[in-house]
Amino acid sequence: MELDDLRGPSRLPGWTRGHVVTHVARNAEALGRLLTWARTGIETPMYPSVQAREADIEAGAGRPHREQLDDLRRTAAAFAESARTLPADHWAATVSTRHGPVQALWIPWARVRELWLHLVDLDAGVEIDAIPSDIASRLVRDVAASMDTRVVSRIMLHSQDSEPVSFGPETTAPVLVSGSVQHLAGWLTGRCTGDQLAAPAGLPSIPPWL
Repeated sequence: MELDDLRGPSRLPGWTRGHVVTHVARNAEALGRLLTWARTGIETPMYPSVQAREADIEAGAGRPHREQLDDLRRTAAAFAESARTLPADHWAATVSTRHGPVQALWIPWARVRELWLHLVDLDAGVEIDAIPSDIASRLVRDVAASMDTRVVSRIMLHSQDSEPVSFGPETTAPVLVSGSVQHLAGWLTGRCTGDQLAAPAGLPSIPPWL
């Protein structure tokens, strides 16, 4: 990929690379608002609305390369500084996302997750294998937990790189899926088809990751 080729397609349907870069910048601001909420106790949602979030991404997607990267660096630095200076006793504060309440401690992890997955989404030469094992392991646990009540069979995930993870109803026969923790994370998040995973009974159906 040429450095200025942000108008080319990403791996996300309907999004160019410019959409992905703009989204990552806006995500830094959105998570920064949650840090402000934790700092002040004043409710500060990530986005005014779903429509506003989508409009901001669309408006920024076609900007010149340099403007996009300047935006990305500026917002990333502002988020890092806000996290660095948050008083220790404020990390236990409760804030809310569209999926429900979380502790402020969750915010840095959400940013790490966002950066790695969207780096893959750019389709610029970085594959799912590049995600460090510890990050991929936590991603597997998080996504599996979010799908626990949304799958119809018990699913057991095995990897040499991490502890086994099981989710789904315990009243059904377990379906074993094994492979690298990176490919398990990629399959759960829709970044991989699962072709590189082993599933003696066949890959089970899983819902889209919300």
